[in-house]
Amino acid sequence: MDADTPTPLHLGAVMDGLAANSALPAHSIRRLFAWRRGTRKVAGRPDLSDDMIAEIIATEDHWLLHGLALNGRLPDRFRMSLAGHPDQSVRSALAVRAATAPRLLLERLVDDPDPQVRKSLARNGHTPSELRARLAQDPVPEIRATLARQWSRAPEPVRRLLLTDPEAEVRGAACSTWFAQLPYPVPPLDLVPALLADPVTRAGAVVHAAPDADTFRRLADDPDSEVRAELARHPHLPLPLREVLAGDPALNVRVKVFARPDTPQDVRHEIHTSVHELSRSLPDPSPDADDATVIQWYQNLAARDELRILRLPWVTADPLPHVDSPYVCFRVSAAAAEALPADTVARLLDDDEEIVRLTAAHTAPHLVDPVTAENIERRYRRRDKFTFWWDTAQVLTFPAPVLRRFATDAEPRLRSFSPRDPDLPAELAERLAADPESRVRRAVAAHPNLPLPSLYRLLADPSEQVAEAAAASPFLPVRHMEWLLDLAGL
Repeated sequence: MDADTPTPLHLGAVMDGLAANSALPAHSIRRLFAWRRGTRKVAGRPDLSDDMIAEIIATEDHWLLHGLALNGRLPDRFRMSLAGHPDQSVRSALAVRAATAPRLLLERLVDDPDPQVRKSLARNGHTPSELRARLAQDPVPEIRATLARQWSRAPEPVRRLLLTDPEAEVRGAACSTWFAQLPYPVPPLDLVPALLADPVTRAGAVVHAAPDADTFRRLADDPDSEVRAELARHPHLPLPLREVLAGDPALNVRVKVFARPDTPQDVRHEIHTSVHELSRSLPDPSPDADDATVIQWYQNLAARDELRILRLPWVTADPLPHVDSPYVCFRVSAAAAEALPADTVARLLDDDEEIVRLTAAHTAPHLVDPVTAENIERRYRRRDKFTFWWDTAQVLTFPAPVLRRFATDAEPRLRSFSPRDPDLPAELAERLAADPESRVRRAVAAHPNLPLPSLYRLLADPSEQVAEAAAASPFLPVRHMEWLLDLAGL
């Protein structure tokens, strides 16, 4: 290389970028097998030949083997070979790729002596049902509990086993108020009385029960606020108990009453006001408080946020009466409805609350014109922890002239959109590569029109993410790739 070629500051990040570079020649890929820092991303490449895979296995390097086991393109014969590897994390990684794994491999892993391997199969929805069902009788309770929580659509015989498990941890996971996937399971009706009597399954069973008046009253007095919160969701909750729970000392219970479709507007307003006021003035729990007290304190603290992020299916099903609701969660739930009238969507796209605007844009991007799209993106600020996902989403699109205008915009976020134009002029790409914001430099690093001197400078960028993105550019000349590998001593 020329004497004035910048030397990378973050050689590890550059090697990671090269490992993912689709234009890296085969002999250069092999050189990366000797790299012994980082996560050895080269083992995850989709274009590894059989000879390359055999070389990686022969290294016995933990991270290379782990990356290889996670490679969804790995041929079956190599997977079967790794299934006998002594490192359980390698075998667990094979289980993570159950979607593309051969049946014979999964049959072997379901009987693996290490619980972590079997746990990986239990949580994987691509594990064949008949093999996954065997884990309902696994000797390790943690695995059975993982299966119960992750497999909400398990066949009834499996759910019966888990709901009647001798271990409280497993029963609690099988009849929970939280599952990893929707839809939440409905327990067999004949088990509901026993589940309601069991403290660890009571909360999860409440909404499925048909209590008499005495049972309703007992549940309303249950010391567990989660039980009372689930009672507040019961479709046949007696009106007097709804009024009692609306003033429950646990704010998470009040939130559930707030979310009911039959809660009167004045009661809903009182709950909304009280939750905001009380959650702001909560005293810290004492140092000697028990776990239940501390957990309740956190639930009370989170109640105000919960009011914002509630998703109300009954509002989404009938959105028009709620698009002007004073409550954010009602407008968000309305914005999640499909086939809203265009003028209604336009109002939601201009809502004062960012979470409403983004929800409407995500639901109906085809109704967002370029001017509105720019307004939404220009107003976006990553200040709301519930809208952070928008930061990397590409829901809205812009025509090429707008993207080129963004290249000189004062807002870094909009400048970072400019490289989405595949025909971005070289002079604009070069300007973006010198941008003071790393997110902009990273966005332009792999652009086909970026002049090579600018690409070389990005390889030496102070940001590791920018350097990695530059090294992953398929437009990086092979001779420069080889020079970088030489620098790394490979």
